[in-house]
Amino acid sequence: MPGTFIDVDVDPAVASDPALAAKLTEVCPVDIYATGGEGGTLSINEGNLDECVLCGLCIDAAPAGTVRVVKLYDEGAVLSS
Repeated sequence: MPGTFIDVDVDPAVASDPALAAKLTEVCPVDIYATGGEGGTLSINEGNLDECVLCGLCIDAAPAGTVRVVKLYDEGAVLSS
């Protein structure tokens, strides 16, 4: 479920990679990402989506094209770094 202003889309291969999941969790200043579940997979803290400051750290931390931050207030524009 997206936030009011922001939605995040993470490629399933990234979400299931414990090292990448940990990296995304570490870099996000507003705790949108969390690790847990089986094998340290990635989860999204949906309650924090609208806290996104559009810093792009998650996009930079993941392989190109695997994390998208969608600006719902801007006709679905995608944040790019």
